[in-house]
Amino acid sequence: MNHIDLALPGSYKVILDSIADGVYTVDLNWRVTFFNQAAAFITGIRQEEAIGQPCYEVLRSNMCEGHCLLKCAMEAHQTLPNRPLYIIRADKKRIPINVTTAILRGAENRIIGGVMTFRDLTDIKKLQKELRKQHSFEDIVSKNKKMLDIFAILPQVAQSASTVLIEGESGTGKELVARAIHHNSVNTGGPFVAVNCSALPDTLIESELFGYKAGAFTDAKKDKPGRFDQAQGGTILLDEIGDISPVVQTKLLRILERKEYEPLGSVSPTKLNTRIIAATHRHLQQLTQDGIFREDLFYRINVVRLQLPPLRERKEDIPLLAHHFIERFNSILGRSIAGISREAVAILMLYDWPGNIRELENALEHAFVMCTGDLINPNHLPARIQPKKPPVAPDAAMTLKAYEKMAILQALERNQWKRVKTATELGIDKNTLRRKILRHGIAKP
Repeated sequence: MNHIDLALPGSYKVILDSIADGVYTVDLNWRVTFFNQAAAFITGIRQEEAIGQPCYEVLRSNMCEGHCLLKCAMEAHQTLPNRPLYIIRADKKRIPINVTTAILRGAENRIIGGVMTFRDLTDIKKLQKELRKQHSFEDIVSKNKKMLDIFAILPQVAQSASTVLIEGESGTGKELVARAIHHNSVNTGGPFVAVNCSALPDTLIESELFGYKAGAFTDAKKDKPGRFDQAQGGTILLDEIGDISPVVQTKLLRILERKEYEPLGSVSPTKLNTRIIAATHRHLQQLTQDGIFREDLFYRINVVRLQLPPLRERKEDIPLLAHHFIERFNSILGRSIAGISREAVAILMLYDWPGNIRELENALEHAFVMCTGDLINPNHLPARIQPKKPPVAPDAAMTLKAYEKMAILQALERNQWKRVKTATELGIDKNTLRRKILRHGIAKP
């Protein structure tokens, strides 16, 4: 296609009008010289209206504002394949497309214009959204087996009145899970109150949680409701519960046992009508064994226990999460970034994410600030996650078998070649994993 003349023979026009992809050509003044039937159908602009018009008035994409792919192809003297972006149809509808741009040459190999082919991705995007729904619960997305197991029991957990303990490293989404439980519970119409226990000093945590009455202490001029009062009829999340003092542990145990609490200075208890969810990044059972956390309180809050895996143990979720955050930031910031390049995804997959999902979200927000085009590339990502050596991105021409081998090898390396753990991560039986290892000829270094 790089050598098609602008004066297209009739047979070429018939051929180009018969294909499903949109095709148009421009001259060196960016005027449309050819516009096939598929291009007219996708854009909603008739062929006779498009011919002779500036291409930026016909395609009307966000790439036209300073990052024209046709211009990039002509300046680089090469084809730029499979670039995602959005265009505005004649009916003002914004649709996703995938484009390939190339240069046109005439006599004596002289550049005489450019050509763009594009494909409407609306149906594919809809299918991707439907598939993501199968791997999501509320605002949580995952296809990791451990997370899908949690998704499966969350509806039952939400409908019960039992206390829930959520364990997981900082940034793994404990509050998101707590909110999902609240939104699917009988208390969904009530308030959701989150308390970061580690951020409150011992001198204030009691008054913050339980409130106080006027005259309870010198500066108590009037009654102040506590977080439990604010959460009445709803749900309270006691985040970082492993950091509360022994005194507060004792009071919290009494609340769970008697279903009532006493504000400071009160002479009568207040009935508790609140669902309690506790969360911590610490291992509470170990703290109990070490005598730091009360054993009786541990068993009171450990009725239903959910353990969220860190992001480094669910790396198969990184592309899914990346697209989830891109859609969110597009909506919040009014941008129209179409996606993330394979090279950038490869960098995300190589990094271990000590800050987990929160750090991934921050990295993509950084990329949104740095990205001026339609696609997030490696140079838009924060320097701290960049590898010393450039990663090898998956080849678009790789076979499904080659992808499977690469995925199994990477999972084995992440799990120190422990097959049972690897099979669990991949969501397959250990015997199936053994057969695949033999089939692909994978050997431990």
